[in-house]
Amino acid sequence: MGTPWRPQPVKLICGLLSGDADLLGRARQMLGRRFGPIDVASPLWPFTQSDYYADELGDSIQRAFVSFDALVDPQRLAEVKLETNALERRLAEECLSPGRPVNLDPGYVDLSKLVLATTKDRSHRVYLSQGIFAEVTLHYAHDAWQPWPWTYPDYRASDYHAFFSLVRARLLEQRRASEARA
Repeated sequence: MGTPWRPQPVKLICGLLSGDADLLGRARQMLGRRFGPIDVASPLWPFTQSDYYADELGDSIQRAFVSFDALVDPQRLAEVKLETNALERRLAEECLSPGRPVNLDPGYVDLSKLVLATTKDRSHRVYLSQGIFAEVTLHYAHDAWQPWPWTYPDYRASDYHAFFSLVRARLLEQRRASEARA
């Protein structure tokens, strides 16, 4: 019989998509106020791998990622997804937009995986709570991020992997510092 144990804290991340760079900046500020200081931020990348969001976000969509300084308990992921959904609604109201002008996709980086939260159920996703599911989108093996058959095309990009590796390195640094203090 296995003994339950509390998992180590993880690095909370958020992916941002929008056709408006100013809105991306505003969303970053809102995320920072809600989840604490941002410690790693990606550049803006064109989102050209899919036209899935074109009706909502426009034709010139940009992608960015951020991670937050504070480590979090991975069981908070459903709560965080509900909060980012609320931030999306707030931005839409402020912009007087009938749709969603910014898409926020929270998740976390652990040493062995990148997990994303979603409201959509699929065969490879696990229910968390309150209508939120989790997906292991990438796994870390052989010193690199590895995709799964279901990994979104943009999450297969080397630029993204380089960002996630920076976040992973920061997580390792923070865990080592925490252990040294203990």
